[in-house]
Amino acid sequence: MESTRIIIGITHGDINGIGYEVILKTVVEPRVLETIVPVIYGSPKVAAFYRKALDIQGLNLNIVNSIEEINHKRVNIINCADDEIKVEMGTSTNEAGKAALSALERATADLKKGALHAIVTAPINKKNIQSPTFKFPGHTEYFEKNFGTGTPSLMMLVNDVMRVAVVTGHIPVDKVPAELTEKLILEKLIVLNESLKRDFRITRPRIAVLGLNPHAGDAGVIGDEEERVIIPAMKQAETKGIICVGPYPADGFFGSGTFGKFDAVLAMYHDQGLIPFKTVSMDTGVNFTAGLPVVRTSPDHGTAYDIAGQNIASEESFRQAMYMAYDIYHNRLWNEEINENPLVVEQRSERRERGPRVE
Repeated sequence: MESTRIIIGITHGDINGIGYEVILKTVVEPRVLETIVPVIYGSPKVAAFYRKALDIQGLNLNIVNSIEEINHKRVNIINCADDEIKVEMGTSTNEAGKAALSALERATADLKKGALHAIVTAPINKKNIQSPTFKFPGHTEYFEKNFGTGTPSLMMLVNDVMRVAVVTGHIPVDKVPAELTEKLILEKLIVLNESLKRDFRITRPRIAVLGLNPHAGDAGVIGDEEERVIIPAMKQAETKGIICVGPYPADGFFGSGTFGKFDAVLAMYHDQGLIPFKTVSMDTGVNFTAGLPVVRTSPDHGTAYDIAGQNIASEESFRQAMYMAYDIYHNRLWNEEINENPLVVEQRSERRERGPRVE
């Protein structure tokens, strides 16, 4: 296998949504195999069903039992589901939830043992996937539990126009103010800053921080979280060399196009950041989990039950997620390489102590 090609695991998500449609439409492209070895964790039976229903021509899947059996020149699929599994397009079923979890757990195990270079997850139904082994509000929290290093991970939405990260993720809106602490905001700023440098090769990132309240609190008139929590966290971040500006009122910030002046935006809660992001880029955005030692991306949309099986779902977001996983993996290799043997700069006083230079 050429050094530039990487093995990417793809979990099939909810079999009754648009997961298989966007996966198959992406991996059927011949150019994929030039840089990526795709390994779908799912069901050959369900894949065949959708391939026929969507009339996808020219795609032959290499069916294997384990990651050790994959063909590096083919699109592979590992069977993770019951052979009697039933597709009910556009419907949430317990069976679909079990199949989604089985694929996710199998891929996670292979990622842990280093058999995959990155993972791309197709959309799940956050309700039907719940089980004794999956009690999370989403993929982000699941991967943080399995691969976290002690500091919080970070949900980041990325496209060609902006990068938006969120301090609080999949939690009810009424719990956001209590969750926002100076410590948490600082931790998220640190993770975001490091990710921009390591994963996106930005030398000196500029980060915009949004306020929580309308008008960013109007100096305490409409809420005090900005003065009491957000600004102190930003001041701490600045002492660590992080360039962060704000807090900005969210409406004017996006409406005026100010986001274009920054490398990333840190929003305080899920919809504050994701609504403007998806308005601009619903079909091309990528969800990236920053702050983890593994690379995990996904399309920025959900199961889309309402259009499942109609052959009208756009695969562009999934395609971008797969290629972004490739790029981030190689950016990390590049970052490790340039930092492997850093030059040690001696202090001027130390050189004096060693005496004059002898020719």
